[in-house]
Amino acid sequence: MRRKVVADRTSLIDASGIRKVFALAATLKDPINFSIGLPDFDVPEQIKAAAIEAIQAGSNRYSQTAGDSTLLDKIAERVKDETPWHDPKALVTSGVSGALLLAFMAMINPGDEVIIPDPYFVIYKHVVRMLGGTCVYVDTYPDFRLPVEKVAAAITDRTKLIILNSPANPTGAVYSEKDLQEMAALAAGNEIVVMSDEIYDLFCYDGPYPSLVNYYEHTLLIKGFSKSYAMTGWRMGYAAAGSDLVKQVIEEMTKIQQYTFVCAPTPFQMAAVTAMDVNVGEYVTAYHKKRDMIYEGLKSHYDIASKPGGAFYIFVKAPDWAPNATEFVKKAIENNVLVIPGNVFSEKDTHFRISYATTDEKITAGIKVLQGLAKG
Repeated sequence: MRRKVVADRTSLIDASGIRKVFALAATLKDPINFSIGLPDFDVPEQIKAAAIEAIQAGSNRYSQTAGDSTLLDKIAERVKDETPWHDPKALVTSGVSGALLLAFMAMINPGDEVIIPDPYFVIYKHVVRMLGGTCVYVDTYPDFRLPVEKVAAAITDRTKLIILNSPANPTGAVYSEKDLQEMAALAAGNEIVVMSDEIYDLFCYDGPYPSLVNYYEHTLLIKGFSKSYAMTGWRMGYAAAGSDLVKQVIEEMTKIQQYTFVCAPTPFQMAAVTAMDVNVGEYVTAYHKKRDMIYEGLKSHYDIASKPGGAFYIFVKAPDWAPNATEFVKKAIENNVLVIPGNVFSEKDTHFRISYATTDEKITAGIKVLQGLAKG
């Protein structure tokens, strides 16, 4: 008898949408790549130098599971400065993706419900389902604002967690202070922990970045270094909590990290200390310009319900001639423009995601092609 070697949970992960896009893209030469959420600038030189210095100085062994004390102290100092939390607890993780995995493993039991605004970052859905949790999607179309009333209607006695991602991937939406205050009141009234994924916090273009942590103590705050400092391959993130309730989650995440990741990469932890003092304002300004370029170039040709306020994505409705976004994406790829169909990030297949984390020249060329595709 041939034994089954693959776990049943793997069937709950569907990467087919992305795989189809990249299979089609494999034949492209020098494509206009609007697909990858990868900054087009390099790690700033002083951060590289700090990593090299750490390696040469011998900081190549395991750190403590929760992270090197110097970085943990730096994170705690930053969190205290930016939030009402006076004594935060933090955990250094292998990227924000590592933080998400640890958090879900620490919190989700089979049958637990997790409320997720739709569209969503792809990891949320698949890891929650692998752990036996149930994703409860809350539709945010067409303008991708935080629909507090719909979240309220979705809460049941099995609700374990609400996830917020602002600035958001894939939409670029930035939740308003008013909506966050209402969400805080809703969560407090139901004693529900909220995870706030703020990986794109520095990429906020139209005003100061509002965070749920300013209004709700039982927030699990997740941030990282990958996007802001182009350290995507270095795998550096962190989770933080201010209330005793959520500090318990951090403790359990740390315990799980001991038996999985062990610790985040030690020399890059040293470099992250330096990164926290590096001003990336010039990059944010450049991406503000890119956001404006892509929005102004497409708004008269496509249905774009609202201008994205942050991150480096815009979520565009496929034109009427296309039966769905996947078919439009195929056509775009045939014209050397690589974008991602919305069903990778959503229960719908009506939109496609553009990442404008590329050169201004590529953006200009991509806009021209997409304008031509708008009418089929």
